[in-house]
Amino acid sequence: MIAASSSAEGPVASGAAPLVSFDNVVKEYTNEGERVRALDGVSFHVGAGRFVALMGRSGCGKSTLLHLAGALDFPSAGTVRLEGAATSALNEAGLTALRRQKVGFIFQSFQLLHTLSVVENVEVPLLLAGEPHPRARALEVLDAVGLGGMAQRMTHQLSGGQMQRVAIARALVHGPRVLLADEPTGNLDTATGNSILELLSSICGQRGVTILMATHSAEAAAVADQIVRMRDGRILEGPG
Repeated sequence: MIAASSSAEGPVASGAAPLVSFDNVVKEYTNEGERVRALDGVSFHVGAGRFVALMGRSGCGKSTLLHLAGALDFPSAGTVRLEGAATSALNEAGLTALRRQKVGFIFQSFQLLHTLSVVENVEVPLLLAGEPHPRARALEVLDAVGLGGMAQRMTHQLSGGQMQRVAIARALVHGPRVLLADEPTGNLDTATGNSILELLSSICGQRGVTILMATHSAEAAAVADQIVRMRDGRILEGPG
């Protein structure tokens, strides 16, 4: 269950600690000498195994929220927690462990390494974590996303939808608790985008992975368990 508001802590499922929580989070940037408030007192909680769509126009704060949830950035005020640990209180070793073990990232632009094969791209998180024999796990996850026969191909030989499936496999290979997806269908046609959304929904349902997906598309958001609408750095009162 997720509850959202712009300034007050929302309830979570009875007896269940939230997996991801934002408590009165403010995020400010300096842009050409001016302070910009990207998030303005955001509070919400997400339980384990939920698929949540963050919906709003460009510039509303969706991507900033995802960056904070994955400890790629930190709040100017307030607290972001993952499994109860405040990200801003972790040292560099703790942050590295959190990103490598608990969080997977999926981007609109795929961000694959084009000098590597499909399976080598998927192996990257395992190699960074020091896994000595990552190939078997990478092949297993590629098969799970429907690319079992394409492991040795180079990325330039793939369609956009196939590249996004490789990116999803790479995000899943280390067994994260949370997937953060930033406009994952933004570079895809409607049919291909729908197939990616179906894949993400099945990952959430079958593997129990929590997904936070930023999107401006009502059609994309409709596959989620919950839609949270954002505007001007705030979460609108109540989920949509």
